[in-house]
Amino acid sequence: MFVTVKTRVYTDETGAYTEMPGLLTPVGLLEPLLDYFMSRSHDRSLTWMGKVARSVRMFLEYMQSNPGERDTYRLFQNFAQRLYTGTIDRKTGIDPSGLGWSPRSAHDARSIINHLTDFFDWLGEMRPGAAIINPRYAGGAYDRLCDEAAYQYRRDRAFLGHIWAENATPEATGHRVRAQRTPRVNQGEPPAFPEERFMDLLSKGFKVGSRHDYRNILITLLLHGAGFRESEPFHLYIGDVFPDPANPKQAKVLIHHPSQGSAPADWRDEAGQPRKGNRAAYLAEKFGLVPRTQLLDIRGAGWKGGMHDGPYYKQAYWFLPEYGEMFLQVWHRYLEDVARVARRHPFAFINLRRAPLGEMYCLSQYNKAHAAACKRIGLQVGKWLGTTPHGHRHAYGRRLRKAGVDRMLTRRFMHHTSLESQEVYTQPNSREIRAELIAAGQRLQLATRILIETRLLNMDN
Repeated sequence: MFVTVKTRVYTDETGAYTEMPGLLTPVGLLEPLLDYFMSRSHDRSLTWMGKVARSVRMFLEYMQSNPGERDTYRLFQNFAQRLYTGTIDRKTGIDPSGLGWSPRSAHDARSIINHLTDFFDWLGEMRPGAAIINPRYAGGAYDRLCDEAAYQYRRDRAFLGHIWAENATPEATGHRVRAQRTPRVNQGEPPAFPEERFMDLLSKGFKVGSRHDYRNILITLLLHGAGFRESEPFHLYIGDVFPDPANPKQAKVLIHHPSQGSAPADWRDEAGQPRKGNRAAYLAEKFGLVPRTQLLDIRGAGWKGGMHDGPYYKQAYWFLPEYGEMFLQVWHRYLEDVARVARRHPFAFINLRRAPLGEMYCLSQYNKAHAAACKRIGLQVGKWLGTTPHGHRHAYGRRLRKAGVDRMLTRRFMHHTSLESQEVYTQPNSREIRAELIAAGQRLQLATRILIETRLLNMDN
């Protein structure tokens, strides 16, 4: 009944459009949601929009399954409860509503509620009471439902609180099940790629027959040797890599912000004069493209943000430095392959042997190639084993910690905005914890033995 679809939103007569997810209802697209996404398109990702669309879809489905609930305050609270408890009768396995929801984790439930809270806050400010006050309301049926929900939420906000589920008490909802707070737990085993197998991954894993896969070796070196997030190398241009003036044997890699980063220095106008601008303008004028953060198809790649080094770029800080030298050597071999293929874009990593040749290499393809490489060297693939691409960033953070690198420098090397962000990447693993406990026990035994021997010596005297 409600489906998330890919939309193109035109806001004027220029022909320019913005791609974003939309929520298709039985009577058309949910326009208030598209308006909300347009208002946040400058500072929110397509991934975030997809999550918000899911949250709104769930709320509309719940409203449609409970048409007899007239008390909107109770409707909000009951919706929050159903996120935690699910909608299926535990004894009979039957759900008369047809929703079929299983209980969600506390984290997921609170995320859904936060998405809806922010949406209703915005809707209440932009269209205050539109469905209640205006008798000639022209919106669609589901647009009106959203407006009514926002109006009621705005009215009851003082009672609901910022997070509805915090007030979802038995007295408020009439149900005995209390919303659960998220338990406080240690993050557990950091999922870092095993250091002792990394060179095997490069030399044997990314090798099919007698041919080395230089492209995927380069991407993996950026993740493992410089700590980049797995999506970030997919924004790299050919000109973003060059020998480091401080060490010509090592590569200097600058991954620019997908849209705000500076355009390449070789950009020229029709008269051959140098052009200045950002990468969004460069892509649009020279290639008719948008940054990969704005693509809803498989070519899309995220950009989490974090701290930038210069005018909107992130520099690769190689650790160990040898990884930077290895990168430059492999880069030169990779460029020989790239030179044989025509490209209609500036991105560095491209399809070399499969159609469409020369097109942007995709993150999903890299994930498949990385998994296959791990299996070739006998590694099981799993997030909590550290053998997915993100495990390399954890390995980089842990390597910095073990080397005693200052936390302020670690923050810079990993491009975090705060010191706390690095904690999940620099936790000791269980092997290190056991080793420390054994060493501490040995130190304690030694100190006790020395104390006993000293007292015995005093007694003899």
